[in-house]
Amino acid sequence: MNFKKTIWLAAILLGFCAVLAAQTTPLAVVDEPLPASDAGVEFHVLLHATGGAPPYVWSVASGELPEGVTFTPEGLLGGRPTKPGSFALTLKVEDSGRPAHTINKEFRVVVVAALLLEWLQPPKVRDNRIDGSVQVSNGSTNSFDLTVVIVAVAENGRATAIGYERFALKPGTTNVPIPFGNTLPYGGYVIHADAIAEIPAKNAILRQRLQTPQPLQVVPAP
Repeated sequence: MNFKKTIWLAAILLGFCAVLAAQTTPLAVVDEPLPASDAGVEFHVLLHATGGAPPYVWSVASGELPEGVTFTPEGLLGGRPTKPGSFALTLKVEDSGRPAHTINKEFRVVVVAALLLEWLQPPKVRDNRIDGSVQVSNGSTNSFDLTVVIVAVAENGRATAIGYERFALKPGTTNVPIPFGNTLPYGGYVIHADAIAEIPAKNAILRQRLQTPQPLQVVPAP
C-alpha cells in the first residue's frame, strides 16, 4: 500500500513539474530603447527581462560603456557621462535556471553635447581694444539658467571682464551669439570664455571653457 501511494505521489509530482515547465516562458529582454543622455548630467535607466527563472544577472558582453557610466548586475545603467558620442553595447542577461539560460541584446547609448560654447568671432586686437564673440547652444531637453563670462587675463594675472550675459536658454536652442569687447591697458592678454549652465530640474551644473592659445598683444599706437 505504501509503495503504491509513493508511486502515485511521484506521478502527481512529475505531472506538476511538467505543467510548470510547459508554463515557463523563454528568457527575453524587454525591448526598451535607451533615451539619449546629456554629457555632464546624471541619468539612470533600469533594464528589464521576462521569462526564464528569476532573479536575473546582467553584464556587458561586448562594447565599452561611455566614460562615467556603469552597469550593475541588477540591470541598472547610469552615471554621469563625460563626453558626447554614440556607443554600441551588447548586454547579456542570465537567469537562475539549472542550467542557466542567457540571452544577448544590442543597445546603443547616445550622449549628446548638452552645452556647447564656440568662438563665433575669435578675439582680435583693434587699437587699444579686444573684441570678438562666442555662440552657445543647448542640445539637451532641459532649460538652462546660463551665465557666460569673458575675461582678459594679463601677464601679471590680473583679470578684466570684457563680456557678461545671463539668460534662460531653452532646450534645442542653437548658435546664440554673444558679443564682447573692452578697452585695455597695453600688454599681453589671454582671453577666457566660460559658460555655466544650471539645470534646476536636475540639480546639475554644466561648464564649458574656451581660451586663446597665446596672449593677444595690445600695443601703443605708432
